[in-house]
Amino acid sequence: MLELYHCVSARSLRALWMLEELGLDYRLHMLPFPPRALAKSYLALNPLGTVPLLLHADTQLTESAAICLYLCELAAPTPLAVAPQDPARGAWLNWLFMADATLTFPQTLVLRYTHFEPPERLQPQVASDYARWFLARLRAVEAAVTDHDYLCADRFSAADVAVGYALMLAEHLDLADAWGPATHAYWSRLRERPAFQRSLQVERDAAIAQGVDPTPSPLLRP
Repeated sequence: MLELYHCVSARSLRALWMLEELGLDYRLHMLPFPPRALAKSYLALNPLGTVPLLLHADTQLTESAAICLYLCELAAPTPLAVAPQDPARGAWLNWLFMADATLTFPQTLVLRYTHFEPPERLQPQVASDYARWFLARLRAVEAAVTDHDYLCADRFSAADVAVGYALMLAEHLDLADAWGPATHAYWSRLRERPAFQRSLQVERDAAIAQGVDPTPSPLLRP
C-alpha cells in the first residue's frame, strides 16, 4: 500500500494529484502545518519534517518531483509519462524538475520573508526580488502553452501536475495578476480536471476525519 503524508495545500499536493490521476490505491495521512513543529512524532519517519513523504514497501521519497516520476513508473504504461524513446522525453523531464527547482523554490523565499520570519527579520525587498524572479521564469510556461494545451508531448502529463502546483501556490501568493493570458488559460484547464478536484475533496475529507484543520495554512491563503 502506498502511504502519503500531506499537509493541506502544501507541495505534497503534487503527489496526491498524481495518485488520483493514476487511480492508484493509497492511504493518506494528514499533518498540521508545519509538521516539524506541530507533529513532532513525524520526525521519526522523516527527520526533515517536510512533506511530502511517500512510503512504498522499503522505498521512501520526500521530493515531490521524484514522487511524480516514481508513480509514473509504478503505474506504467501511463500517458502521464513520456517514454525514453519519445522525442518529447527531454522536455518532459525538464519541466518535471523545473517545476520545483525553478518555479516553486523562489516562492518559498517569498513565503519565508513575508510570513515565516519574525517581524524584525522580514525582508520585503528580498520577497519582491524573488517574486520577480519567479515571474521571469514563468515566461517559459507562457511560451510553451501559447499554442498548446499542455507543456509537452501534446497531452496532459506528470509535468503539468508538477507545474500546476507551482501555479496554485503563485495564486495563493497573489502573483497571478502578473501572468500572461496563456498561463491563465492553462491553469484554468488544469484545475478543472476531475482528478485535481478529487484531490481537493479527498484532502479536505481526510483532514476533517483525522482532526486536522482542513483550510490552508494562513501562509498559503490569498
